[in-house]
Amino acid sequence: MTSTPSTHKNAHAPAAPALWQQLEAVAQALHGILGGQSSKTVLAQVPQRLRPGVQALLFQVLRNLGRAQALQKQLAPRSPAPKVSALLSTALALAWDEGHAPYPPFTLVNQAVEAAKRGAARAQSGFINACLRRFLRERDALVAATDGDLVAVWNHPAWWIARLQKDHPQDWQAILAANNAQPPMTLRVNAQKCTPAQYQAALDAMNLKATAVAETGLQLERAAPVQELPHFAAGWASVQDAAAQAAAPLLLAGLAQPEGRPLRVLDACAAPGGKTAHLLERAAPGSIEVTALEIDPERAGRITETLSRLGLQAQVLVADASRPEDWFEQQCGGQLFDAILLDAPCTASGIVRRQPDVRWLRRESDVAQLAAIQSDLLDTLWPLLQPGGRMVYCTCSIFKAEGHEQMQAFLARNTTAASLPAPGHLIPGNSTKAGVVADNRLGDHDGFFYALLEKTR
Repeated sequence: MTSTPSTHKNAHAPAAPALWQQLEAVAQALHGILGGQSSKTVLAQVPQRLRPGVQALLFQVLRNLGRAQALQKQLAPRSPAPKVSALLSTALALAWDEGHAPYPPFTLVNQAVEAAKRGAARAQSGFINACLRRFLRERDALVAATDGDLVAVWNHPAWWIARLQKDHPQDWQAILAANNAQPPMTLRVNAQKCTPAQYQAALDAMNLKATAVAETGLQLERAAPVQELPHFAAGWASVQDAAAQAAAPLLLAGLAQPEGRPLRVLDACAAPGGKTAHLLERAAPGSIEVTALEIDPERAGRITETLSRLGLQAQVLVADASRPEDWFEQQCGGQLFDAILLDAPCTASGIVRRQPDVRWLRRESDVAQLAAIQSDLLDTLWPLLQPGGRMVYCTCSIFKAEGHEQMQAFLARNTTAASLPAPGHLIPGNSTKAGVVADNRLGDHDGFFYALLEKTR
């Protein structure tokens, strides 16, 4: 019998990866993350054909890891070997809440046991099978027994929850809930290429609905691959969260244009280049010169790639922002800057919904260590600013040690710094906190901190 075209095509299509293979890869990735590796690093080790599915499952596991670990303690009071524990946690994180499980819990358990029999946990497959079968029988009682555990309820480390309770006593639960939700996809329209209204019309023509946010942003109702966005390769738009889009307008709005020359702007710690590009997009051509610093050569290359796609130019330097003696005179001619954007290294506690591994990788001691780096950068870069110039200090963190408290300490030790109106702490999600950049104008956004300083003399 002659095969139909569709039958012939299906006969040669690659088989979809088995669920047990994906679960095994997720467990291996989780084991790496709990050992200190980032999700980016562990996912790069996953075969390409498995990677999309594994990433989706891994992120769901990370958003439910506190509950999974609490359930595992109920099932196995003595901690099993790390790789066995990772597979158990993977299955429990995906299956504990049937309403949000990606597959029926019974299927997940069967496939997790299959992964154990075929993978690194082979010797413990019977133990894993016994634990997971008991979980299926006693799920409601086991979940109820963990409901009093804050780590299980909120899926964040205990120290993280306690810090949020102290820093944001009215909002800590909203912050944690937002962290466990999937973030929206938000675009920044390149004002050098088109208007937000024009780009929104182009999206509508492709049945991609979007809502206007921030100054030139559009928040998509559903995420789409960038290669499917209209004129993305030609630089009409970039992917950037709405909170991050507040940096360039805050720095440039109301800043006087020097007579007879462009504005000299420093973007310190600039990779991957989104804020550098936004500064250039927002200014009239020829009215601004941006120097973008990045200490990591590979990440500095991403700035160059970003600018090239958008048709923009800046001076990109591979240099340490904390050591201006290495670059300020040689590369910048020793000329003071009119404006400085310091997007300082931080805990990334405001972007946990985009990087759900961050909460499990960070340690409480990291907060003070990063705050010390931020303080040093502020003190080092402030002398490079012209009198009358402005600095935006920002972090993608909602911890006050990296935001409000950091800024209060800087102002206390610097008599030439004046604080101007700025958003302060923006909590993640769809909030309506009033401010200079009202949260409701930013739509559904990440957590951030913004301060605006002026040099008085």
